[in-house]
Amino acid sequence: MLRRVAVGGIALAAALGGAFGTVSASAAPAPGTLGTAVVSVANGLDVNAPLYTTSAGCPDTADAYNMFINGPGAWAGGFIGTTTTDVNLSHTSGFPVQQGLSFKDIAQDNQTVVTPGEYDITINCVDSFSLVVQGTFTTAVYFTDATHFTSTDPNQPVSTTTSLAVTPASPVTAGDPVTLTATVTPASAGGTVQFKDGGVNLGAPVAVNGGTATFSTSTLTVGSHSLTAEFTGAAPNIGGSASSAVAYDVAARQATQTTTALAVTPSGTATQYQPVTLNANVTPGAAAGAIQFTDNGANLGNPVPLTGGAASLNTSTLAVGAHSFTAKFVPTDAAVFLPSESGAVPLSVAAFAGVATTENITTTVTAGELLISVENQNVTLPSPAMLPDASMLQTSGNLNPVTVTDTRAGNPGWNVSGQVTDFSDGVSHSINGANLGWTPSVIDKLAAQNVNAGPAVNPAAAVAPGVTAPDGVGLAGSRTLATATPNGGNGTAHLGAGLALNVPTSTVAGTYTAVLTLTAI
Repeated sequence: MLRRVAVGGIALAAALGGAFGTVSASAAPAPGTLGTAVVSVANGLDVNAPLYTTSAGCPDTADAYNMFINGPGAWAGGFIGTTTTDVNLSHTSGFPVQQGLSFKDIAQDNQTVVTPGEYDITINCVDSFSLVVQGTFTTAVYFTDATHFTSTDPNQPVSTTTSLAVTPASPVTAGDPVTLTATVTPASAGGTVQFKDGGVNLGAPVAVNGGTATFSTSTLTVGSHSLTAEFTGAAPNIGGSASSAVAYDVAARQATQTTTALAVTPSGTATQYQPVTLNANVTPGAAAGAIQFTDNGANLGNPVPLTGGAASLNTSTLAVGAHSFTAKFVPTDAAVFLPSESGAVPLSVAAFAGVATTENITTTVTAGELLISVENQNVTLPSPAMLPDASMLQTSGNLNPVTVTDTRAGNPGWNVSGQVTDFSDGVSHSINGANLGWTPSVIDKLAAQNVNAGPAVNPAAAVAPGVTAPDGVGLAGSRTLATATPNGGNGTAHLGAGLALNVPTSTVAGTYTAVLTLTAI
């Protein structure tokens, strides 16, 4: 209903404007002849239809009012915001004027859009018959974008003031941290503050946040300072301002007294070439610097940096004679810590007279020994493969070389035999050890040795665990690998054997291991 009335009102006003020449405007209206109006919302949207309140009543010659909006673009000619009406009209005091449609609806009804800029509101007190304007009230809203407006001109000049506070209170000691805090009024003013010491900038400009900006420094020099804060607005309409100068004094830091103590180890006397250690300690422990050790007034090496208030020097090249050591503390910054020197510590170095010691030399003649060994105790056979007749699984390989060394007096000869345990998967499954056989061989020997390989031992035909193999079959019993005849065993021989293993087809999959024990006698 409101939109239909408003559209009809617009058409009527246009017709009356053509008749009397008082309705439409070609430019922004002049300041109100009767006063101003106040917008009911400080910040709004294009879908709002604000309420305006005039600053006074209309003259008695007016029995109605209407309202027009002039703005950028298509709005320059003026659009009706409120059709002619006498609702809430007052001749004695200010009265409310309701905008008939939202800004967005007015734009759509007039086939245009809302664009950023100033929109001037003119409330006309009129004679309802002739529509002759008897006086006006004016105000404005400002769209910052296509949908948001404010009742305050964002480009209105803003005057600012700036004050400066410095903490801690003057005076401070050189090197102490000092914080400068600038307060800018109004707090909404955006911009930066350049802090200054006299005419010299302190750092880079600092952005104002919530009306304040801070800057901290520990580099103010000793003496008197005149500190200021200069505010520069972020926009042309924001005025700059500067604080009053704050007088600030920085006093020189008083250097801290130090003491240095020296201890020498060993104490009193030492022997030529004996290590001597000089330990220096400086109080207070926070003192920064180095220790220069001296010997009879001459520098002993280079200065040694302090660590936790301590420094050490070790030497074993002191000359024979009397020595007098001192430790001198050399501060990194003499304005912070004062130098100090320890008392002299004497040390007498005696000539090296040599030393003596004894050694006992013993030998034992043995009867010799018989040794057996292998370099690699692990033999891995390939996974057994099924025979074509599916009677069993078979695999084969070679025994790692066995070394036999005989150094026994009398050269009595020797015998090497082997016996294997059952194979086990470490859980509950096994392979009968009798299923392993071998073919012994002599890999190499000395020419003087008479070494012969033992007979071949066939493996059992995949007998089950616990079954006793036929006589002479398998390595479950002790079998000869090789023998050396009397007078033919001294020296070193290397023995080997080809291995053959038969596995029952009922054997559960897994990794099986047996232990072959080789014995030399």
